[in-house]
Amino acid sequence: MSLKGKQIIRLTMAQALVKYLQFQYSERDGKTRRLIPAMFGIFGHGNVAGIGQALWEQGQELPLYQPCNEQSMVHTAIGFAKENKRLATLACTASIGPGSTNMITGAATATINRLPVL
Repeated sequence: MSLKGKQIIRLTMAQALVKYLQFQYSERDGKTRRLIPAMFGIFGHGNVAGIGQALWEQGQELPLYQPCNEQSMVHTAIGFAKENKRLATLACTASIGPGSTNMITGAATATINRLPVL
């Protein structure tokens, strides 16, 4: 299908997000690096059908690591961002409800310290 000679690509929102994250870069002093080189994820009923499927189908350049605790994955992403001088961070996903609630402390810490965490 095309629109005035341009190809239309149909993606779900999660597929578009995964593709978008794979092409984000940061640059400093002439050196370019991936902004989001990997993702942490604990899957449940709120994200497995969307982001989980999109990572499986579209996320060839976005490795997924599965930790055991939501709060620790956000704190690990904070440490990664600090170590990379805010030029790279890790994305984190959890299911709706208690899983996402466990990520709030880490998100607040990142905000207060002006550290990028997605």
